[in-house]
Amino acid sequence: MTSTSIAAAEAKALPIGALLGAMVSIQIGATFAKGLFPLIGANGTTALRLVVGALMLAAVLRPWRVRPSRAVLPWLIAAVLPWLIAYGVNLAALNLLFYAALARIPLGVAVALEFSGPLLVATLSSRRATDFVWVVLAVSGILLLSPFIHSGSALDPLGVMLALAAGGCWALYIVFAQKAGAELGSQTTAYGLVIAAAVALPFGLAEAGTGLIAPAILVSALLVGLFSSALPFWLEMVALTRMPARLYGTLTCLEPALGALAGFLFLHETLSPLQCAGIAAVVVAAFGAALTTKPPVPSPE
Repeated sequence: MTSTSIAAAEAKALPIGALLGAMVSIQIGATFAKGLFPLIGANGTTALRLVVGALMLAAVLRPWRVRPSRAVLPWLIAAVLPWLIAYGVNLAALNLLFYAALARIPLGVAVALEFSGPLLVATLSSRRATDFVWVVLAVSGILLLSPFIHSGSALDPLGVMLALAAGGCWALYIVFAQKAGAELGSQTTAYGLVIAAAVALPFGLAEAGTGLIAPAILVSALLVGLFSSALPFWLEMVALTRMPARLYGTLTCLEPALGALAGFLFLHETLSPLQCAGIAAVVVAAFGAALTTKPPVPSPE
């Protein structure tokens, strides 16, 4: 194998590996976060997650070191800043909605319903018959995981609606992150998390008050911030700036499987046979898409 082919293979593997790492990290973080709900509530946990994650990324990436020239600054303000603000605000909404859903329904089901967002992106971006086959298989799996199929336990209707709303925010997240990340790269995550933390903090203070800074939750807060925000959002930005939205949307079919697995291992949430079948369907769809989709290319400007 030549050095050129090795470099090409590494370039293709990097965004896929980064995205898989982000998905595993965010599900582990969700299990830590759910343990904080009885102490500071869903909004308090969301705010703490985003604030801690923003501080961690700012310390690592130090985005203030990159200062645009005066000639470029007006263009950045006009062309990039709106996308960056939209990215940050949407990020806050996504997290607030998802954690509110997670407080009412199991992790695996919440992730499956939230997945409707990237699945929509994958469907709208599809151009080849093989891609459509994987999307159809993924939809079948989501239906088996959804509350529309009897799973032996009733689901909170509000929790279902909140998870679906989070899915809509996830679809927008893909668009906003690619638009802002095309110019700012990995710095987008640091700036976006600061904006998201500022938006979510009032909601957290309203629910938890000074409980957000209680010493008893410090370790859990650091773990949630690391695994749910800082690490996965940075890894996702690495992936999003190196692969098309279609590939991102289809690969994230693994999310329901990882969510259900994390819920089973750490939260003792059991799965019905139909839910297991749904997980198998989305896993097959994800790997099928990864094997047959064209190599990742830089995201469109």
